[in-house]
Amino acid sequence: MAAGPVRLWVRTEPFLVGALPAPPPTRLAPHYLRKAAAYARARADQGCFPRLSWPSWRHLACGKLLLSPDIAWLYFELYRGLRGPSPTLRLRWAETEAACSSAEELESERSKLSVDTLQFLLFLYVQQFHNVSLRRSLLGDEWPSPRTKSPCLSEKSGTGNKSWDDQEHLAFVQSHLLDILELLLEPEQLSTSSHSSCSSLVSLEAVCALSFLLEGTVSNSGTVCPLHKLALRQPCHGLNGYSKSSRTFSLPKLESWLRSSLSANPLGITVCVNAGGGSTRKAKIACSARVVPEVSPLVMMSHMYKQTVAKSSDTLVGAHVSICRCHDSFIYLLSPLRSVTIEKCRNSTFVLGPVEVSVHVQSCDNVKVIAVCYRLSLSSTKGCTFHTLTPTQPLILSGNQEVSFAPFHTHYPMLEDHMAQVGLATLPNYWDSPMLVCRDSGDTSVFRLLPPSDFYTFVIPFVMEGDTTETPGGLPQEYQRVLKKRKQMVKVWQRMVKEAGLSRDQTKRLQAVVEDKFYEWLVQTGNRQQLDSLVPPALGSKQAAG
Repeated sequence: MAAGPVRLWVRTEPFLVGALPAPPPTRLAPHYLRKAAAYARARADQGCFPRLSWPSWRHLACGKLLLSPDIAWLYFELYRGLRGPSPTLRLRWAETEAACSSAEELESERSKLSVDTLQFLLFLYVQQFHNVSLRRSLLGDEWPSPRTKSPCLSEKSGTGNKSWDDQEHLAFVQSHLLDILELLLEPEQLSTSSHSSCSSLVSLEAVCALSFLLEGTVSNSGTVCPLHKLALRQPCHGLNGYSKSSRTFSLPKLESWLRSSLSANPLGITVCVNAGGGSTRKAKIACSARVVPEVSPLVMMSHMYKQTVAKSSDTLVGAHVSICRCHDSFIYLLSPLRSVTIEKCRNSTFVLGPVEVSVHVQSCDNVKVIAVCYRLSLSSTKGCTFHTLTPTQPLILSGNQEVSFAPFHTHYPMLEDHMAQVGLATLPNYWDSPMLVCRDSGDTSVFRLLPPSDFYTFVIPFVMEGDTTETPGGLPQEYQRVLKKRKQMVKVWQRMVKEAGLSRDQTKRLQAVVEDKFYEWLVQTGNRQQLDSLVPPALGSKQAAG
């Protein structure tokens, strides 16, 4: 069929950062989501529709879907991180949450929160994106049985990272479009088996909610519009079955119009890859910002080896960043970011500006991540250390070993300004309270809190303008004490040397011994490479640096 003047595509963000990178519980299967939708619509006067309050979702999730309270809050919080309030309101909520002195008081404040019901249902449906198959999840009992064992939220799917594949996003929507539309139908438009018919009508509010997943443009205008605005255009009414009098769409016509108009995302990851960017030998940096300036930029970095990359620019502001296959490198991205995915890297350090939505680390060995971020999640990592300041519990998904969590321990001059831009505060801070979403390790031994004796501050070695001069929020007392003790030891050493009354020749020999030992330490710890990489390359050098 001809696509007509309207071109639609699947939005990148719901799949890139909205879908938790792990198979969901079977209790969020489409069959149960349709029942949840009917339940919510039937209780509009109880805080379920058109907005779903946290108490109502908690009751529905725990009482009907049999999810744990922690998992219920996790999804509610994930959605708010993706579609939630402005940075100013985020900071206000952080202040409110930090001021709560008890669990009861916190729950009372949470009870004031709500989300768009239909969009939240779509968000929950998108969690199926990382499922192995929808075949079994499309079937189910009236409500899940307490005796039915629910697979772990983060069992491995056996597939690669689909989050950064816009063809997978499109295929998912095309394969499940009717199911998605049925999820948004009013109960009277469904049969007794909870499916649609040729006479089913789709409300305008449902199509507005579907703009969470779809957007597009008219011809080659270059202006990106949400789905509902395009669907309401007069020339489209005959194709999508819109009736002005009833403010509804014919479901068969709407589905047909959507299918005929859907195409590859012209603003997505493929565009980013084709746009290219700086590269040296195998090292590559690709960015979509110059091609599609009206949407959040996509930045892809790969195959860095024994390099230091340091960047702080408008290109990175609000960007979704992918860092893949970087080894023995130091990467500094000192701008406010939208999301960061670090995958298949080893023996590297990543220092990030504040991340508004999420940092996900997957299939990495011996990497260090230093970041202020809204959400941290990790899967299939080994020997990695995370220095974070985060208002949510870090999510430990499947396949992790020897994970270390530590307090955020650095700063750069613009850090606090960048935190304000994305709505991140210093409190609350849950860096030390990770959530084992999948207990595939059997116990909490999969992670540890970094011992204070192993803790050292981190210095970002670049000169920048700005007002931040110390680590935001400071350090926990047990870590402060260790740093203070080390400073005292240095003073004692300096006093000992001064009081020893060494001759000039003895002083030179002592200095030589100290320098040799320091050099040995630099080599053993890998810090020699970091220092060497900070030296500006000679003219004509091919080293990729910021």
